[in-house]
Amino acid sequence: MPDRAPQPVDRQLPTDEARDLISLVREIAQREIAPRAAEEEDAGTFPREVFALLSDSGLLGLPYDAEHGGGEQPYEVYLQVLEELAAARLTVGLGVSVHTLASYALAAYGTKEQQAEHLPAMLGGGLLGAYCLSEPSSGSDAASLRTKAVREGGEWVLNGTKAWITHGGIADFYTVMARTGEDGPRGITAFLVPGDAEGLSAAVPEKKMGLKGSPTAQVHFDGVRVPDARRIGEEGQGFAIALSALDSGRLGIAACAIGVAQAALDTAVAYAAERRQFGKPIVDFQGLRFMLADMATQIEAGRALCLSAARLRDAGLPFAKQAAMAKLHCTDTAMRVTTDAVQILGGYGYTADFPAERYMREAKVLQIVEGTNQIQRMVIARHLAGPEER
Repeated sequence: MPDRAPQPVDRQLPTDEARDLISLVREIAQREIAPRAAEEEDAGTFPREVFALLSDSGLLGLPYDAEHGGGEQPYEVYLQVLEELAAARLTVGLGVSVHTLASYALAAYGTKEQQAEHLPAMLGGGLLGAYCLSEPSSGSDAASLRTKAVREGGEWVLNGTKAWITHGGIADFYTVMARTGEDGPRGITAFLVPGDAEGLSAAVPEKKMGLKGSPTAQVHFDGVRVPDARRIGEEGQGFAIALSALDSGRLGIAACAIGVAQAALDTAVAYAAERRQFGKPIVDFQGLRFMLADMATQIEAGRALCLSAARLRDAGLPFAKQAAMAKLHCTDTAMRVTTDAVQILGGYGYTADFPAERYMREAKVLQIVEGTNQIQRMVIARHLAGPEER
């Protein structure tokens, strides 16, 4: 490989432990994830064995307390782990982010008894989680969800359908938002539902443009009985829990987007250094060099914005606006950078022989999941100017 081949990201990490952690993640990514990524994505294969390895390595509960099996790492470090995983394969990086999102409600709002009973298995026991908020008729307008939970004695009976669920049909547990009271956000409650609950089923996974190895499916609840001990938080608190979880989840998506963008830039740099036209490497042409410089600058700006929001979170300060900004900027950046990478590779960029086209297809979904980028703009504007007049 030429001298101008890309080098690993030079990360600013707070501790030696964090540096060792990133080294471990890079080793796993290079040995176990990246070599099979293209083949398994093309085949639509979900790498469950990789998630078992990540669990065994302590990488599925990084931002949570060590008391219950978590890694007790700051979000600043956790997001950089996500970035490394997503650069190797988005199915894995996004999967870890979704699992972390699914674990959030119990970790942040569960009772001590609930946490002691369930969190160790969720964070380090090989389990995989899913987060159930969206429905066929309520995506961006999540407060209008229709899945119902009716109390019968010491149990709740759930009926309804959730949509666009990452890990739908393969998850070991589902964090589910269901209506237990009045219409609107105040009538929603959160539940922890086991994946093998009677009456729970999943539809055939969606056929997607990208991210084919990560199953996305509707999940049906047909008289699913859940004991009240699996209710998370107070009745009617579910929507607040969901929004709180999404603030952190959006940072996870932002980090994954930077990982994909970095992988696309690395591919473009390596190709441009190898490809020769008119007697010299195309990387020596000024127009292309400017494209690479713009791509790298956008990525660094996105990484800085994402980590700045993470540091606010780690300090216990408000970060919802900055999380929305990070999700918006980083995912838009991923779309631009991956598109430019395809352009730099020319005809080869449009073929499956190189990963650039896969990165471009994968980047698109990141502008949609966990709140479309139009919703992010609404969130940011509300922080600046207050809610819209009704």
